[in-house]
Amino acid sequence: MNSNLKIMFKRVAGCGDLPIPQYASDGAAGFDLSAAIEEAVSIQPCTRVLVPTGIIVMIPNGYEGQVRPRSGLALKYGISVLNSPGTIDADYRGEIKVILINHGNQTYSLSRGERIAQLVVSPICRVILEEVTELTKTIRGEGGFGSTG
Repeated sequence: MNSNLKIMFKRVAGCGDLPIPQYASDGAAGFDLSAAIEEAVSIQPCTRVLVPTGIIVMIPNGYEGQVRPRSGLALKYGISVLNSPGTIDADYRGEIKVILINHGNQTYSLSRGERIAQLVVSPICRVILEEVTELTKTIRGEGGFGSTG
């Protein structure tokens, strides 16, 4: 499938040296977001930091941007996106910022321009909520959190 949805983006002032967001491969689901920090930031174990990306995006109505972790950072260093996936709504026009957390045992040094997360753009479905007094019964019922095996 090749939908070629156009997403316009703007760089934040002072971020012209950062790489343009792009897909790392032809089959990649998300495009990379880079750290727009002035100098290296140390992320201590069990701590979190808010990292600017230096870009503002214009996501079309009917879509959302999902900020997701990069698997290599997670595997090698325990670095992940805290509220994953983070949602970028279609009407948001501020700089994308990523909450990174260090689940590892060692301090991680983050550099300017380093790829920190990826943004996946997905269609959304708006629903109409209707309050009722009864819902249909199912075999599973109220079982959750491992109830199916």
